[in-house]
Amino acid sequence: MNNDHLNHSCSHLLAAAVTSLWPKALPTLGPPIENGFYYDFDFGDTKISEDDFPKIVAKMQDIAPSWKNFQEISITPVQAKKDFKNNPYKLELINELTSQQITYYKSGDFFDLCRGGHMDLGTQSLNHFKLLSVAGAYWRGSEKNKMLTRIYGTCFPSQKDLDDYLNLQEETKKRDHRKLGRDLEIFTFSEDIGPGLPLWLPKGTIIKDELENWGKETEAKWGYQRVSTPFLTKRSLFVTSGHVPYFEDEMYKVTVPGEHPEEQYFIKPMNCPFHHMIFNNKTRSYRDLPLKLAEYGTVARYENAGALNGILRPRLFCQNDAHVYCTEEQTIDVFVEIIKLHQYYYDTLGLKDYFIVLCLRDPAKKDKYHGEEELWQKSEKLSREAMEKSGVKYKVENEGAAHYGPKMDFKIKSAIGTEYGISTNQIDLFMPRRFDLKYTDRDGSEKYVVVQHRAPLGSSERFVGFLLEHFAGNLPTWLNPVQVKVLPISDRHLDYAKAAHQKLLDNNIRSELDDRNDTLKGKIRDAQLQKSSYMLVLGDKEVTDNLVSVRSRSGENTAGQNIEKFISDIQTEIKNKSK
Repeated sequence: MNNDHLNHSCSHLLAAAVTSLWPKALPTLGPPIENGFYYDFDFGDTKISEDDFPKIVAKMQDIAPSWKNFQEISITPVQAKKDFKNNPYKLELINELTSQQITYYKSGDFFDLCRGGHMDLGTQSLNHFKLLSVAGAYWRGSEKNKMLTRIYGTCFPSQKDLDDYLNLQEETKKRDHRKLGRDLEIFTFSEDIGPGLPLWLPKGTIIKDELENWGKETEAKWGYQRVSTPFLTKRSLFVTSGHVPYFEDEMYKVTVPGEHPEEQYFIKPMNCPFHHMIFNNKTRSYRDLPLKLAEYGTVARYENAGALNGILRPRLFCQNDAHVYCTEEQTIDVFVEIIKLHQYYYDTLGLKDYFIVLCLRDPAKKDKYHGEEELWQKSEKLSREAMEKSGVKYKVENEGAAHYGPKMDFKIKSAIGTEYGISTNQIDLFMPRRFDLKYTDRDGSEKYVVVQHRAPLGSSERFVGFLLEHFAGNLPTWLNPVQVKVLPISDRHLDYAKAAHQKLLDNNIRSELDDRNDTLKGKIRDAQLQKSSYMLVLGDKEVTDNLVSVRSRSGENTAGQNIEKFISDIQTEIKNKSK
């Protein structure tokens, strides 16, 4: 069964119910969307909320049994205008369709202007639906038009399918990185600072620092050299790179008083051109290659306000960036090594469900891209060969390439199936020519290098947001801001608890002491809400025997353990990044 057809049919049922309950309401458009549908209405001065859902649902359930099929009716524009003479939204659509055949779809007493795509009511009912939410939406998405009322819903072939979907939605809400970020005090935003500009709170900074330190330590072992580049640059740098005509509207500009207009500055939107300048700092030989320059570089891009999504899509972020400069002969092996680096990171974190999308040019829009056809053909050939040799599953899409070459995007799924574009790798033959990036080969001739752009851990912001969702906030112990929560049962156990807490801190274990005058049950509940990896429960027996009782967040309990043994075990767990 086509679920789009099912949801499209249910949107008609919704429109029939609404117009029956509110005869003056004007229906506009009601398409299927991923996992559901919506319908936009002009209710005039009437305000509709989710409190109205029960009566709308009741009316839908009352109407549905009388709908036996969806009848397609072809009509003339003249007749259509008569039928919808009181609905300016439908008239606007009809006026755009004067050169096409106009069709209605009719069920029961309700008909709507529609191109089709409906289910067979003889084989499937419209019984398993739910209305989800109400929102405002401009007519045809333009702020110049009137604000309408949009009702969202979803429909499935069976009640089980519907229940499974709704349960998944509830789980998704629990894992929303914005909610977890707020509840766990990871990050925040301030209107005084601006949208899309995250503030990392102390606990969030721990997570961010742990990831970045891991990235730096790992890259050092893999032969990368760290660099640091300015946060500002002359506009001319991005003219050279070719980004200006494509991305200038996404760059933050800085006007310097007294400077010539052509010397306008940009806040850094990407690190690539800066690393190219470092490569060109001196003459390079084939013996220097591959040269791996890495930087956790903070960049700023002006994202549309409607696209902002917590730290998953902010306007300021810090990239796990690097550029590998190599010979053409080294290109495929370098690419495979980069893939292995990705795999190391993902395997360590227990992330298994990932693949690569090889993004090529849209053949219908080649004017969007820079460079000679010969270079595009060669870079695509190298990219495909590298993908095949890597052994990672991938698919090809004829869109999404960078303006200077094909792009490999790593897609990864969270525990609940949400798919994220986490990182990228690109084989670039174009920028070396823009920046004259050359090396001296064995025979003394000068040749252009190949640049590979890579960021296995993506941006710290996006990766932390993904991990919060994937682990539902229960981060691995090595990343967890609160690794141990020390819980004295009463005030008479407080001195012993303070000593245990200090011993943990002395051994570089992130510990917090809950010394509130509260019940043990309340302290355990709060530690669980805080997603602490472990709790040390300390009472009379523990004080008397000089031991600790360990409770993990999974609910496992180990009574009467030596604290040195606990410290040794958690240090091993942190070192191995095993949980």
